[in-house]
Amino acid sequence: MDAAPPGPAPTVDASVDVPPAADGGARARAASGPGGRAPGQRVEAETDIDTAEVDPEGPPFSPTTRALLVAGVVAAIVVGLVLRFWTRSDLWLDEALTVNISRLPLHDLPSYLKRDGAPPLFYVLLHFWIGVFGTSDVAVRSLAGVFGVVTIPLAWLAGRRLGGRTAAWAAMLLVATSPFAIRYDTETRMYSLIALLTVLGFLALDRALRAPRAGNLIAVAAVTGLLLYSHYWSIYLLATTMVWLAFQAWRGRPDWRRGARAALAATVVGCLTFLPWVPTFLFQSEHTGTPWATPASFAAMVNAVASFAGGPTSQGRALALLFFALTGLGLFGLATDRLHINLDIRTRPLGRPLAVIVLGTLAAAIIGGLVSNSAFDARYASVVFIPLILLVSLGVTVFRDRHVRVAIIALGMVLSVAAAVPNVTTNRTQAGEVAAAIAATAKPGDVVAYCPDQLGPAVNRLLPAGRYHQITFPRGTGPAYVNWVDYAAAVHAASPVTFAEQVEAMAAGGHQIFMVWAPGYQAFGLSCEGIVQTLQGSAAFHSTGMVVADDKTFYQPMSLVRLTPTGS
Repeated sequence: MDAAPPGPAPTVDASVDVPPAADGGARARAASGPGGRAPGQRVEAETDIDTAEVDPEGPPFSPTTRALLVAGVVAAIVVGLVLRFWTRSDLWLDEALTVNISRLPLHDLPSYLKRDGAPPLFYVLLHFWIGVFGTSDVAVRSLAGVFGVVTIPLAWLAGRRLGGRTAAWAAMLLVATSPFAIRYDTETRMYSLIALLTVLGFLALDRALRAPRAGNLIAVAAVTGLLLYSHYWSIYLLATTMVWLAFQAWRGRPDWRRGARAALAATVVGCLTFLPWVPTFLFQSEHTGTPWATPASFAAMVNAVASFAGGPTSQGRALALLFFALTGLGLFGLATDRLHINLDIRTRPLGRPLAVIVLGTLAAAIIGGLVSNSAFDARYASVVFIPLILLVSLGVTVFRDRHVRVAIIALGMVLSVAAAVPNVTTNRTQAGEVAAAIAATAKPGDVVAYCPDQLGPAVNRLLPAGRYHQITFPRGTGPAYVNWVDYAAAVHAASPVTFAEQVEAMAAGGHQIFMVWAPGYQAFGLSCEGIVQTLQGSAAFHSTGMVVADDKTFYQPMSLVRLTPTGS
């Protein structure tokens, strides 16, 4: 099963979510005609019946407007599809490391993932994908792009089951143009896979609640297992969903209780498929953790949800405000007519499960992060991306005027595309600039050193294989992998001075040293600065700064210092 909010059955509870039939009298008058006209008889122009009052959704669109709307929808989807396969960024740390691990023979994956800290599903899929399409940036990122493309029509189905056609179109178009989805559909990581699995889980769980047949329950169990093997934050999602299912089985809607019991059992079965990986997971939890960041907090969670709108850009903040407003309406809003919306503090039945999943998962992540001292990053919240978009889409349905609904969806798409376009030109890492500077002046046998080792995978990917001697701090290993096991302890145990001396010894014989470094990494303190200062203070080398870290432009900034032998 999945992070997908256990969505209510497609049949909307008219007593709660359908506006009162205030227009019933107008419809009756229109049908019989003023003055007792027979049905179908022409209504004279002088009638006092307001056509907008006859249709609770307002005047219909003209043929020209309909054509423009269709063209806009097609254009938005095409733009979303193109942006999922178009970015100029080099692979940054996580991507390069993922590709390096995925290229290994399958029997080696568990041992490398054990010290990397991730579950195996995406790596296995990427392993086979690389075998067919190769390891170019476009090739390795296209797997995530394909997952993103498949998610778009499934979002339409999920929205349709949740809140009808309006919610379906809103969900599909907001996912298609989402800056968050586009960002991670162009990254060779597992986050697009998580979005795909959560929407599949929503659909499977919805069917299981309504019809707990074997096929539907197998689908719930399968998605549950796949989520656990994709990302460990799925544990928070699944735990929250299981609590919700248990409540539904106990005191939920009578027509859901049987399905909830069966779906809960299927979820447990899906969790059992994770047992073979549990020893590795326990080792990772004990030894790898996330030593590069601090645990989650409430503020971090709010920022994570805001990141679904594109992050701290002007267009991203505007879209975030729209999302938060629509989320509130999806949970509390109840339309009375075209012009009025009431707020029901008891919350809407349709929005309740989604809110439980989103808020419950994030709350569990905060608690789990504090207990385990594990880090938080906005991309981890991808487990609730689809549930939140569905809740936003439900908020759109609160507006009864079709023109208002279309305007809100159009505004959301415009802001989404505006927030997503920078992903095309923004480079996530400064590795390309550093590698180009090295290649322009380095000779075979020169030394490339990294502090921290987290800079190694991205730069090494862009350097000619085997041309240079490369070494990383703190462990003194090569640059292709990062060993996260007891990472903070390894950093504290390593000596910057000793490392600098080792690098100098490697450069003996007249070779240059290229020091790639960046300050401010968690647990490193001033270690990297110490290495650079030690090398610069050596009488055997002359120092030249080549690249200056640019943390305003790059997600992964880095500096480069060139040290040439004195007298050469």
